[in-house]
Amino acid sequence: MAREPREGRDRGERRERDGDELVDKLVAINRVAKVVKGGRRFAFAALVVVGDKKGRVGLGSGKAREVPEAIRKATDSAKRSMIRVPMREGRTLHHDVIGHFGAGRVVLRAAPAGTGIIAGGPMRAVFETMGMGDVVAKSLGTTNPHNMVKATFAALKSVNSPRSVAARRGKKVSDLIGRRTEAAPETREAADA
Repeated sequence: MAREPREGRDRGERRERDGDELVDKLVAINRVAKVVKGGRRFAFAALVVVGDKKGRVGLGSGKAREVPEAIRKATDSAKRSMIRVPMREGRTLHHDVIGHFGAGRVVLRAAPAGTGIIAGGPMRAVFETMGMGDVVAKSLGTTNPHNMVKATFAALKSVNSPRSVAARRGKKVSDLIGRRTEAAPETREAADA
């Protein structure tokens, strides 16, 4: 099986496949050693995030004897595990959310327009490839990029849009959104009294 030659890739290079444009970012690369009779054998483990900048994002890891092969395996794994995240106005989250994975705990908060991506390195890669423009994120408990990114994905999987909540409850979106704005004047009157 002959492989086509690969050219040097920039971090975040865009590639078109099957009509959709995917962006991949290398989050972390780690050299691991296996001790054998003749000495050590080195291999490389890569962590890659892939997204289409329209709300779909995937995470993959790969291990190989050479760095480009590890990155290729991780990219293929990320493409197979893509999830869709609902975004409000195509730029931020619908609500605040907390994600856990191992020792990693992340807090993701919706942000007003113009805020930008306020997040650490591994989480920033996830938001940039997903196409989210405004979000505030904080990692608590770990600096391990694998746990940070997996906790971020756990949080993103639990994000619900008002449309999906309304469908699950058998109501209209306007009933859910309207209830929030109707409750606000009542609380103001109670505070004034």
